[in-house]
Amino acid sequence: MLQNAPMYAYIPAKDLARARRFYEDKVGLKADSTEIDGGVSYKFGDHTAAFLYDAGDSAGTSRASQAFWMVKDIEKEVEQLRARGVTFERYEPKDIPGMKMNGDIATGGGTKAAWFKDTEGNIMALIQEDRGN
Repeated sequence: MLQNAPMYAYIPAKDLARARRFYEDKVGLKADSTEIDGGVSYKFGDHTAAFLYDAGDSAGTSRASQAFWMVKDIEKEVEQLRARGVTFERYEPKDIPGMKMNGDIATGGGTKAAWFKDTEGNIMALIQEDRGN
């Protein structure tokens, strides 16, 4: 049954070497030693992972978030990523109904969120539960 199976994210890249430098140098990920067909996997907490692969021109075509990390302290994570050179997206309230931007972090609907684009145009997110909202 799929509900009990782990689920993993794909991260498409136009330029795999460029994307890999971004995720390893700027985001701070460490690649798993497993490389499959030139792609590379990254392991995360709770036995989750993502696979970065060459997708040619289809990479970066989605206007929605590709994947997100569930974090405990979004302010700290945003600050650390910004210090490494990651630029965060800022959205207008009309783009995300019910959300209010406070700098790089949006709040509303019981969550805090921040988004950035990778070198391939993929939108990635950080999400934190916000019980005070």
